[in-house]
Amino acid sequence: MRYKYIINGIVQGVGFRPTVYKIATSLNLKGYVLNSSDGVIIEIEGKNRDKFLNELKNNLPPLAKIEKIECFKLPLKNYKDFEIKYSINTTKTTSISPDISVCEDCLKEMRDKNNRRYLYPFINCTNCGPRYTIIENIPYDRVNTSMKKFKMCENCKKEYENPIERRFHAEPISCYECGPKLSVKFKIENGKWAVKDFNREIKKIEFIANKIKEGKIVAIKGLGGFHLVCDATNEKSVYELRKRKNRPLKPFAMMFRDIEMIKKYADISNKEKELILSKERPIVIVKKKKELKGIADKIDRYGVFLPYTPIHYLLFDFLDFPIVATSANISDEPIIRNSKELIEKLGSVVDFILDNNRDIINACDDSVVQVVNEERLFMRLSRGFAPKSFYIDKKTSPNILALGANQKNTISLYFNQKVILSPHIGDLKTLGSIEFFERTINTFRRLYEFKEDVIICDKHPYYESTKWALSQNKEVIQIQHHFSHALSVMFENSLDGEFLAFLFDGTGYGDDGSIWGGEVFRVTKHNYERIHYIKPFKLIGSEKGVKNPSNYAISLIDEQLAKNFKNYEIIKKLQNGPFPLTSSMGRVFDAVAFLSGMIDRNEYEGISGLIIEKFYNENIKGFIDIGIKKELDFKEIFNFAYLNRGKFELVSSIFINSLVNLVVKLSKYYNLPVILSGGVFQNKTLLGKILKNIYAYYNKEIPINDGGISIGQVAYGIWNLRRENGT
Repeated sequence: MRYKYIINGIVQGVGFRPTVYKIATSLNLKGYVLNSSDGVIIEIEGKNRDKFLNELKNNLPPLAKIEKIECFKLPLKNYKDFEIKYSINTTKTTSISPDISVCEDCLKEMRDKNNRRYLYPFINCTNCGPRYTIIENIPYDRVNTSMKKFKMCENCKKEYENPIERRFHAEPISCYECGPKLSVKFKIENGKWAVKDFNREIKKIEFIANKIKEGKIVAIKGLGGFHLVCDATNEKSVYELRKRKNRPLKPFAMMFRDIEMIKKYADISNKEKELILSKERPIVIVKKKKELKGIADKIDRYGVFLPYTPIHYLLFDFLDFPIVATSANISDEPIIRNSKELIEKLGSVVDFILDNNRDIINACDDSVVQVVNEERLFMRLSRGFAPKSFYIDKKTSPNILALGANQKNTISLYFNQKVILSPHIGDLKTLGSIEFFERTINTFRRLYEFKEDVIICDKHPYYESTKWALSQNKEVIQIQHHFSHALSVMFENSLDGEFLAFLFDGTGYGDDGSIWGGEVFRVTKHNYERIHYIKPFKLIGSEKGVKNPSNYAISLIDEQLAKNFKNYEIIKKLQNGPFPLTSSMGRVFDAVAFLSGMIDRNEYEGISGLIIEKFYNENIKGFIDIGIKKELDFKEIFNFAYLNRGKFELVSSIFINSLVNLVVKLSKYYNLPVILSGGVFQNKTLLGKILKNIYAYYNKEIPINDGGISIGQVAYGIWNLRRENGT
């Protein structure tokens, strides 16, 4: 017999075929392996074929992931040897590998003076380097990437064509002779820019490093876009970057040379160290040890990460301090991927640019994670982890395009038993971000030759994603925001049955037209019942009220206490105004932080939660009991926050303990398995305390915030929709 396997998953451009070749030849099997748009196709004949799959599963390349194997027994063809064949195109279902940090083997070669790629800033192999960011189409072959314009030299071609080489079919393979080149750009008169000449690539990197040392602000092109970079230890440079970028307080991420340098500035656990060193190289949120002014003022956390491209490593050959490495973008817009756009939008922000001529096809921001109870929690799922695919054992659903939320937007597709989650797109607040949203949809349509039968979006009538859905002349289904949060957890954890879902966030359009966000649902795959919610209050000032919690917080305490505020009379008059009602837990956090004196304004999303975490004291055990009523009344907590104004540790601890007590008490009352989802559960202290008291399901593989909404939407479609013919 001849065995034919069709293997799906992340199996292209990751060294899968050479691994198959080595295993097949070692077992004296005959046949072939090839990439197709259906996945990897393998045919084998020989006596040891039963051992083949076990050997393959136990010896996968570092970046490979098998999601599905189909096996067919066919008549013998009497193959004479085993070969790697060229790719073929059929329907497109194979998963695309995310971009991965440069591997140790490549770094060793880059440091070897006798290697032809010594100090080469674009060194890569089959086990590392760009993937998603350079791909235009699948199968993942060089002609379908932005590397197609670089003709391989003879030496690279030999490596590329040799099945036992580490660079066999490494599509971005290149060297000094045939690969991309760096360029240094600087300002000249009239706002124009020029290119500075250097005789060696490393001299360009050294020049930029020296400018960082001098206190300059530079832009450096990475895998998925540009970073804005300056010396993180130079207070003057950091505040100058804040001034130029109009980013007064929101924390900056920092890149460090190595893990030892991180340990000088932050306390890290073993799990955090593992994530920092992982091949995905995310930004990891860790506890401060040494204060660096201007980096993350008012909170006790840093976002830290390590170099992940050869350029980053070479840069740190000349630097002995951490650098700010924040996404180059205008607020609420996607990361910038080419220098023309960078100069147009941020030309006044940067002094120098380190560019290169390898085009970024698909922009991709850095991923952000933190550790809660020794588990990884995603705050932003992007470079290194996305696109993310899931195999679904269900064939009766139509093709689904799910559009996510307005904040932290992602999209998801369902087709051919596969769900694909896009990388982080961002907040759909600007023309640039909406254009990126549309471009991402079209990218995934093109890559997978995907045509949706149905579009699933949020119920919010003013979300840009909802408006876009309703403009497409397709069947549209709108799902309530918090139901989507719950479904995302059920999907990720393969849950069925009835659950008690705590859904805490800042904003979600409610079925009654108000702003929900402090919700307790009884939920199944098919429907939900809103059984508890925070007692609604008027969001005085609407959107401006989010930035200025004083607008509504004063109205939440007893009138006698409220009279102590200067603007009490104004707020009292506004209470009868036509402002929306909200039950948002996010706004409760803001009100507690304001009333206790921790904040005056909401300088950026989530600041109140981060400050409350900073002041939480484990030794304070008290809490305020919130009664089990349909409307959960927080007035006693608001009064307590004001009456203990300035006692930040006491207020923070009592408040967090009260929320934990509420969740634990309700879970015991209903005796149902518990789900936790929504952006408020990014609060490490809150989530950690709940998980120490009860078992709960929550998002671990996808973001717990609105970045996971599109997965909940697509899950609803898979579980509740059937193709018209039912097949």
